[in-house]
Amino acid sequence: MTPTAFAWQRLGLVYAPTGAHGFDVSHCHKPTPLLLDADTIRVYFGVRDARGMTRTTFVDVSSTDPTKVLYVHDRPVLDIGKVGTFDDSGANVSAVRRIGDDIYMYHIGWNPSTTVHTRNAIGVSVSRDGGTTFTRCFDGAVLDRTKDEPYYTGAVEVTKENDRWRCWYTSGTEWAMVDGKPEIRYHIRYAESGNGFDWTRNGVSCIAPATPVEATARPSVLRIGSVYHMWYSRRDIVAFRTDASRGYRGGYAVSTDGISWSRYDELFGLECAATGWDSESIAYPYVLRIDNRLLMFYNGNGFGRTGFGLAESVVPA
Repeated sequence: MTPTAFAWQRLGLVYAPTGAHGFDVSHCHKPTPLLLDADTIRVYFGVRDARGMTRTTFVDVSSTDPTKVLYVHDRPVLDIGKVGTFDDSGANVSAVRRIGDDIYMYHIGWNPSTTVHTRNAIGVSVSRDGGTTFTRCFDGAVLDRTKDEPYYTGAVEVTKENDRWRCWYTSGTEWAMVDGKPEIRYHIRYAESGNGFDWTRNGVSCIAPATPVEATARPSVLRIGSVYHMWYSRRDIVAFRTDASRGYRGGYAVSTDGISWSRYDELFGLECAATGWDSESIAYPYVLRIDNRLLMFYNGNGFGRTGFGLAESVVPA
């Protein structure tokens, strides 16, 4: 299979939170687009309040000029969970899918831990009003740590092909001690489901770390013709918070079945800018197709602290 070298045109920063609504003090974490109608793209993302708790909200942008913000939502569409549940300290969108008249949102739930800095799991909610409000399908997680994957379950991509639900998810393999502190080493695995809730995981690795200190995460999968394309994040687990050269960059892979993947990170096609909001990092890319256009929504510096921006390419011939 011949991989595709995409020519991404950087369109710039689209939105950063202002704190105007109280719950949105900082960050636009993991921008996740949904084509709402012919004129509108709704971009969901996680924002943090003054205590650092994450809730999911959205802005609407123009489908013809997606750098133009049409509407800023003034409240969360998904708030933190009930006390004691997996997402009682944070609920951050990861994947959104329209299934018939409903819209399903898979989100990352967050709890603090006493031994490591985070415990993540995946929950699901549904919207029956066109994506303005979401209701949890369950108070519990649908993807979490298991006896075979005991460390961490993070950001997912979910699609539905006929009666088969498919999921690419971030799975932790180890909490490695780095300078006396635990850092999670994770990579991207694959699961399937008959209903979108109960997932079969067979330990299938899709994007394994290329080096002992690499982590791969947050897949975005798009099928174009007979080829599956995946965009994802990759970084070191060492000094990634303090050394920009070790921080998030984009990764790219292709597959004919969505299970076995070949990496071509050199063809990702978007590097850090010389200056500005994305000069240190390209994080959490997510690609939306509209006709012959491909739109990549992504975070820049500070894990989304500087907002989210956009790049554009074309569907390969």
